[in-house]
Amino acid sequence: MSSLSCQWLSGPYAYPSGRFCNLSSSNTSLAGFTIYCSNSQFTPRAPGPESSKNDLKFVLHDALDASGVNTTHARIAREGFCSQIQKLSNIERETSICINRGVDLGKAALHIAAEDDSLVSHSSVPLPVDDFLERLDHLSMGYCSRYSSSFTSSPEHFIHCLEKYLYVNKGFRRTGATNQSEPRALYLHSVLTHRSGSASLLSLLYSEILKMLRLWGFLSFDIEVFFPHDSSSTPRGYCKQKTKESDQSHVMTTQSLLQEMLKDLKDAFWPFQLDHTKSPFLRAARAANCSESTNDSDESAFELASVKAALHRLERGVWTSVRFGDMRRALSACERLILLQTEPKELRDYGALLYHCGFYKESLHYLTVYQDGQKESLDLIDNVEEEEALEKLMIRLNLILMEEGWSPPTDNKSFLRNNSEPW
Repeated sequence: MSSLSCQWLSGPYAYPSGRFCNLSSSNTSLAGFTIYCSNSQFTPRAPGPESSKNDLKFVLHDALDASGVNTTHARIAREGFCSQIQKLSNIERETSICINRGVDLGKAALHIAAEDDSLVSHSSVPLPVDDFLERLDHLSMGYCSRYSSSFTSSPEHFIHCLEKYLYVNKGFRRTGATNQSEPRALYLHSVLTHRSGSASLLSLLYSEILKMLRLWGFLSFDIEVFFPHDSSSTPRGYCKQKTKESDQSHVMTTQSLLQEMLKDLKDAFWPFQLDHTKSPFLRAARAANCSESTNDSDESAFELASVKAALHRLERGVWTSVRFGDMRRALSACERLILLQTEPKELRDYGALLYHCGFYKESLHYLTVYQDGQKESLDLIDNVEEEEALEKLMIRLNLILMEEGWSPPTDNKSFLRNNSEPW
């Protein structure tokens, strides 16, 4: 495998130098190598005693392998996702999705879907990424055959025809899926099949059609996609020459779209779903009794009873769709967000999930790297409650690891069972 070079985003928060996150792979083409993503590049490197003590190792795939789940397809899909985001230069990260050419957003989204499909379905065959890419191309060609006359019309008429094609003729619609009730709205292959999707995936479809039409030379003007921030509107196009200053916050860049897709998945499958007024981290900390909890005993009793009932059904082999997340897909979303290197808080949130899985050493390591990076960046504390919860969680982890003869609990992978309904 050749070296995968990538320029990381240099923002106000710099990830601590010398710290890496690796993703081990069982793929034969990567035998003997571990993919390390550093501040400046992806480089394959043989694991060994020279590895830095600050190396951050992802847990999900190895843990599933240890519990008897074959992760070959999941690892290959993750590698495909990395092959796309390694093209993200600083400029590419800030490039509008309408003119992006470096990163194939369709491929990246389908590799995300392929990994999660493998984690959930345990299928012996991978998700057919190439087939769904062909379906994406057919979507663009279908517009050409139906509305070819729009290419010589005004920009406003072209946009009207494109949205009529996408939302009326093809019947794509927006869903407000922010939880597990409709997870298929969060995966591109399912959106192409069922024509119901999140705002981020509908924006991706819109931009992919525009990108193909531009590559074929059918667009003679600049067009932008207006990304809706409410819960019901659909992405719409507008002529870039008529841009207003208020439109800037609705322009999706390559990085922001990938981040939006992954955060949708993270929020949907976060294992602690109650009380959405709190951040995912605070909900995880509350579940670990490291945050001030409410006095709503009825809510607590309902949560406990629901979890017990779900686990009982799962132990009998009955699939169930519950409101209490999916640890596997939450972990995979967190790991991809860390690879994307957008917000340092993703390290903290991933560490909180590892605590609940029983990976205490790894959890403390991630939380420590996050805390050290926060101190180095001299950022002001923007949420005192979160900082206090973090301190309590780290104190608890240190006490656990200090116990004489401590060893990981035998059931520390219980959250990695099949605890959600596959699509």
